[in-house]
Amino acid sequence: MGEVVNVIVAVAVIVFIVRWATSGKDESSGPSPSSVLGFKPRNVTIEMVETVHNMFPDIPSDNIRYDLLRTGNVQQTTNTILERGFLPAPPPAYYTIYPRAVDQVPAANQPNAANVDATTSHAKSRAESLISRYNLQERVAVSSGISSATPEEACGKTVWEDSAEKREANLRERKARMILAARERLLAQQAGQASTSS
Repeated sequence: MGEVVNVIVAVAVIVFIVRWATSGKDESSGPSPSSVLGFKPRNVTIEMVETVHNMFPDIPSDNIRYDLLRTGNVQQTTNTILERGFLPAPPPAYYTIYPRAVDQVPAANQPNAANVDATTSHAKSRAESLISRYNLQERVAVSSGISSATPEEACGKTVWEDSAEKREANLRERKARMILAARERLLAQQAGQASTSS
């Protein structure tokens, strides 16, 4: 009977030591990225972040990396930027696992109004170059009133034309309307930001 008690105590001590040793390793490694972020992060390489950042230099690298961690796909992240015009900022918990990108540190030290002015001037130069690319300078003055329309309303209904020339002309017109509508929305957004900042 005494030997059975000794074996049970020995097994209990061994189980306790094994649990204590394995739980200590888990606590020292910190929380897992999936528990902090709320999703299982995908593998993201520096090249993926740089590819998107080269296409959209005004989007912060941390926002790009956070979206790539969710999607794992450069094309999907690029489509999100093209559809929304921005990428949401990562939550504060993101910075506990992934340190801030180097290019974001100077931007955080600058005043907020300077960042808005730099972004506004960069967006204006991009919009002007797009307008000059499609020769829409004369239509810019006439484009007021499109800003309240949705993108579908701004580009008009799609009608299948009989000839390729008519289809191409229809596509050019729809592109022009979409560019002008996007310009109007950008100007309205910038005016709203300027009124709230002052």
